Amino acid sequence: MTAPLTPPPPPHQEPSREREEASRPQQPLQQQPSLQQAPDGRSWQDWPAPAGSSGGGFGAAYGQDGPGMKTELREAAVVTVVVALGGVLLGLLWWWLAPSVPLVGDIVENRWVVYVKDSEGEQAIGVDGTFTLLALALGAVSALGVFLFRRRGGVPLVVGLTVGGLLGSVLAWRLGVWLGPAQDVIAAAKSAGKGVTFSAPLKLGAKGALLAWSVAALVVHLGLTALFGPRDAEEGVAPPVQG
Repeated sequence: MTAPLTPPPPPHQEPSREREEASRPQQPLQQQPSLQQAPDGRSWQDWPAPAGSSGGGFGAAYGQDGPGMKTELREAAVVTVVVALGGVLLGLLWWWLAPSVPLVGDIVENRWVVYVKDSEGEQAIGVDGTFTLLALALGAVSALGVFLFRRRGGVPLVVGLTVGGLLGSVLAWRLGVWLGPAQDVIAAAKSAGKGVTFSAPLKLGAKGALLAWSVAALVVHLGLTALFGPRDAEEGVAPPVQG
């Protein structure tokens, strides 16, 4: 004996189910934010640019790195010239504060000779030391001024500060020599007379002192930038993503 076959559903039930589904209100699909849109539906380009940024969107905030190479080179050139002109002040201070080296002229076999009056004195060392200390102080001051001028720093600015310090030292050295006593010590001895003490011309014996300004400016500026310079997180902040 075979089991009775299950009768198929009435044909009128399928259309009724389709009619019920068609009569239901259609629910709008929830649109997921794309990668190009913020959670609130706006495009990332619609977000306001951070202060100091020349772009108009989120991408532009990270497209700029500083004020631009042309601006940095222009500022570095200005810093180089200003710092180099500061050598005039260093030269004047060196000429004014450096100790004088006493010399004495004498006649030996009808010829003028000049020798140091105090052979054990430290005046010659004091001349180099005065120049070095003044250069270190002005290097620190110039580094502070450049840091306050532009806190962001940058390689061109540091190079300009270093080159300007070296040029300023050379200018101060030549200016002090020019303002100091005459370079012709024989003529100065003849003018002063036999056995009369007179001052030796300014002379920078240790030429390494010409690097003191640049070294001090470089170290102080890098230290100030590391301690008080702007951080990367403060320069461009991404808009918050709301889950």
